[in-house]
Formats: sequence, structure tokens, C-alpha cells
Amino acid sequence: MNSPEQFLRTHIEKVVPLTDEEAAFILSHFVLEDFRKGQFIIEEGKEVKNVYFLTAGLVKLVYEDKDAKKHIVSFAMEDWWETDFQAFYTQSKATLSLECIEDTFAYSLSLENFDKLCNELQKMERFFLRKSIAGHIGSQTRILSFLTSNAKERYEQLLLRNSSLLQRVPKSYLASYLGVSRETLSRLF
Repeated sequence: MNSPEQFLRTHIEKVVPLTDEEAAFILSHFVLEDFRKGQFIIEEGKEVKNVYFLTAGLVKLVYEDKDAKKHIVSFAMEDWWETDFQAFYTQSKATLSLECIEDTFAYSLSLENFDKLCNELQKMERFFLRKSIAGHIGSQTRILSFLTSNAKERYEQLLLRNSSLLQRVPKSYLASYLGVSRETLSRLF
């Protein structure tokens, strides 16, 4: 198994090639952190200082509405980036929470170091642009799914895109993510 450093380098090199010096420079801007199952990485109402690249584990990004109902916005696992992006980029208070479903290891990157990497290494600006575009496309796809698909179709789309998630996530979380009740999800299985 690759070290976390090699895992991050390989992830970046899927988009841009790196020299050993560039890889060392990039890694010097990240901090490897570990979080326990059930721990909040980001809490609603608190400042969001970092974006996270997961090297192991599973997290859920959650929005809690005015009636205290929790809605799962996304899941992130190994080889994914996650944060409350609006709060991170605007350096404002979180409107979302990021909670560990499993013990999780992630590289954190502050906005200051993000900007520094982008300003000092054009490759990283290109890398983050590609990642942002992919995230935007994923968000649009999810929104369109809610507008055009019924619960069964959304479940089938999830199976096609990420079937491994079904083994790792409680059914109640899947129901929240799909926008259905736990009972409706049970009927889909």
C-alpha cells in the first residue's frame, strides 16, 4: 500500500506531472490529520479553515434545516476532496457539517497555502481548476437527478456511480442522501 504522501502525489499526477522537487514543495503545504468515527471535522456555525483530501475513511457532508432535519449533501471517501467550499473560500462560518462515518485520515490544506500553491506553481492552479470543474459537474448532475428522477432512479444511479458506498453507509444515511424515507429505501432494496 502506498504511503499517504505517495497517495496524494499519485492523485495530483492524474492531472499534472510532478518532479520530485515539486512534489516535496506541494506536500510541505499539507498537514496529515486523523479523525475518529463520529468526529466532526467541520461544524455548522464555526469557521472553516481547511479543505481536506481523504487518504482513508469515509465522511458525510450534512445540512441541517430550520426544522432540525438533517440532509446529507454528499459522501466523500479515499481519493476525494471535501469541505464546506463556500465557507472555506469566503473564510466565513460553516452552513454545513462534515462528520466521519469511519475513522478517517486526510490531508488538510489552508486557504493561505492553497493560494500559495496556486500562485507559485501554475500546475497546481490547473490541478485545482480541474478538480473544481469536476465537483461542479457532480453537483449539477446531483441537482438534475433530483429534478428529473424518482427515488428508484436516483438509487439506481447511485449504484452505477458508487456501488461500494452501499456496503459502507447505513441505510438511514443513504435514504437522507437520496431524499427518501428509510421505509421507501427499504422497498427499493
